[in-house]
Amino acid sequence: MASIPVLSSYLSSTSLRNSHFSSSNPNQLPCTLALSALFGTKISIQFSNSRRFAPKKYCRATSATVSSSLPTTKHQTVAPEKLPKWSARAIKAFGLAELEARKLKYPNTGTETLLMGILVEGTSKAAKFLRANGITLFKVQEETIELLGKSDMYFYSPEHPPLTEQAQRAFDWAVDEKVKSGEEGEITVTHLLLGIWNQQDSAGHKIMASFGFNDEKAKELAQLMDRDVDFGLKKQVESSNDG
Repeated sequence: MASIPVLSSYLSSTSLRNSHFSSSNPNQLPCTLALSALFGTKISIQFSNSRRFAPKKYCRATSATVSSSLPTTKHQTVAPEKLPKWSARAIKAFGLAELEARKLKYPNTGTETLLMGILVEGTSKAAKFLRANGITLFKVQEETIELLGKSDMYFYSPEHPPLTEQAQRAFDWAVDEKVKSGEEGEITVTHLLLGIWNQQDSAGHKIMASFGFNDEKAKELAQLMDRDVDFGLKKQVESSNDG
């Protein structure tokens, strides 16, 4: 009876053959492995790019574009071109709110994810006020899932989940409040946060209330509405020189 060769002899016969690399097939990875079987049969294993076999609907990019503007609103008395501009922090908070909605696989961007976007952005006076009152991103995320539940694991949110009706009303409230004030300057994150609070039936309002936010705190926060302004580099230099 023939003896069975030791394992080391077969390991030495295993070789990686670079000569089989093919540039004519873009879907084939440059890896062709020649193996010797126990009884001398040579096996050739070729690895191909798995993307050619995966259904396109499952091949989704992990990155997402962040919105550079906020949803427009039709104002009754002010022409669109004369409406106050949103601050850079508010625009960033909105873009991050869309990403939070996508992480949760929600079909829409609601007041609850707007609240998350404000906390993720984190540098506004509104976000700092929330954290000072014990309202953190982790708590809001947990309360959102508790209140609204989890989405279907096979559902994919659109790249820019549309606003819910309540979230759109929060934006409209913020714009109206800025116009009513008659003051110059941008619409800040604080305007948006108070807009969320103003929507009493919304998930965002309920989440804030569950952590002790109330009308008294809203009045306190309202005093910061026009202080959360983004200054350009030139204005920063000028103000530092004046000081």
